[in-house]
Amino acid sequence: MAKERKGVVTMKGNPVTLVGPDLAVGERAPEFAAVDRDLHEVKLSDFAGRVVVISSVVSVDTSVCAVQTKRFSDETEELPENVVVLTISTDLPFALGRFCAAEGAGHTVALSDHRSVSFGTAYGVLIKDLRLLARSVWVVGKDGKIVYKEIVPEVASHPDYDRALKAARQAAG
Repeated sequence: MAKERKGVVTMKGNPVTLVGPDLAVGERAPEFAAVDRDLHEVKLSDFAGRVVVISSVVSVDTSVCAVQTKRFSDETEELPENVVVLTISTDLPFALGRFCAAEGAGHTVALSDHRSVSFGTAYGVLIKDLRLLARSVWVVGKDGKIVYKEIVPEVASHPDYDRALKAARQAAG
């Protein structure tokens, strides 16, 4: 049974339970498998040797998540070439594809964790009762270790985009 953590995150002020470990900066980033817009399995290890920014959102169909996804997609063009940005949610792959096409968010690798919630449980951001992902941003260095972590305390709030992007640039060297 996966570890459960209460009080880390709220949704509209109400505490929710997260499932999975409380990962720390410096730890090896756990492997996960998710599905891309074309229904192909994608793993973290597919990006070995690169800096990976992982932006997890509740659903691209909500305003804050839409802004977060678009912002990281737009910023990708300004990041070093060895940085890849992944956006992950439990939205269906078709919804992610539709959103990215409509919003011009094609510079992010959009992934669906709907099938097995592999990312959510590995990174400790699965909201137990809702089977949604808590809003978080992770930066994984070229060596596969976590160099930045932010689990946003209130699901409806934005992450610290500037700090996450600064961490990605520093990790890229």
